[in-house]
Amino acid sequence: MAAPKQFSQETLDRLVAEHLDLTTRGRIDIARKIETARELGDLSENGDYHAAKEEQGKMEGRIMFLAKSIEDAEVVEAVSDGTVSLGIVVELRYDGDDDTEKYLLGSIEERQEGVEVLSPGSPLGKALLGSSSGDKVSFESPAGGTLSVEVVSVG
Repeated sequence: MAAPKQFSQETLDRLVAEHLDLTTRGRIDIARKIETARELGDLSENGDYHAAKEEQGKMEGRIMFLAKSIEDAEVVEAVSDGTVSLGIVVELRYDGDDDTEKYLLGSIEERQEGVEVLSPGSPLGKALLGSSSGDKVSFESPAGGTLSVEVVSVG
């Protein structure tokens, strides 16, 4: 059994709405595109037909992904107790850098405008879990070597 995918209620609602839209309106729209392209004649040299079939394949892949994500979903609420946890935005400063970067710790489906998403299973995500403002954490870079970051703010 797959591990549950953790989402906020808002994100789960958005995924359910997207799934419903793709399985209704989306499938109807793509069927129309395919039918219109078929009417143009020879399918072996019909770029519109091949493009529509490719679009259909991508859409069906997204539908399957959404269905599985919804099926395996576990709703979690971000708890802002001053420590880094799932669903929390954390501001970091890498050692030797003056600029800060903001990350949302969670699933890519939780993405927000202007904030990068950081997987809790990544080396940095694992190192940050449970830390607080002012803490310095180190982690192994995927490229090799150890990197350190300071937690500037949480929440």
